[in-house]
Amino acid sequence: MNVIDKIAWLRTENGAILSTRSHGKDVFYLPGGKREAGESDLDTLVREVREELSVDVDTGSAAFAGAFEAQAHGHPDGAVVRMRCYTADYRGTLRPAAEIAELVWLTYADRHRVSPVDRIIFEHLRRDAGLR
Repeated sequence: MNVIDKIAWLRTENGAILSTRSHGKDVFYLPGGKREAGESDLDTLVREVREELSVDVDTGSAAFAGAFEAQAHGHPDGAVVRMRCYTADYRGTLRPAAEIAELVWLTYADRHRVSPVDRIIFEHLRRDAGLR
């Protein structure tokens, strides 16, 4: 089994969750990405969020929110994404950068617009965090 190790930022406001779409993609993903060699979860979270959304994660407020696993979107069967998720506050103004074409606030009703692992996370957030 091929496992893709990713870290994601769960940022909810007013019952919606921040999601991003990369250039050339038709599916939304939670902000975050793949760990680089030697990086901790928080190192990855800080780097990826800064690269993608131009804001600084407040690591002092970061809290582990869960680990989720599903078939990796756009990969052959058997490729699994394992996503470790964190909540955290941030400093700055959210704006798309690097490979990110747009950012949106999605609700549970939008779960058909996200990757398989994100759908599992949307289910979790609806049950445990009031995602509307």
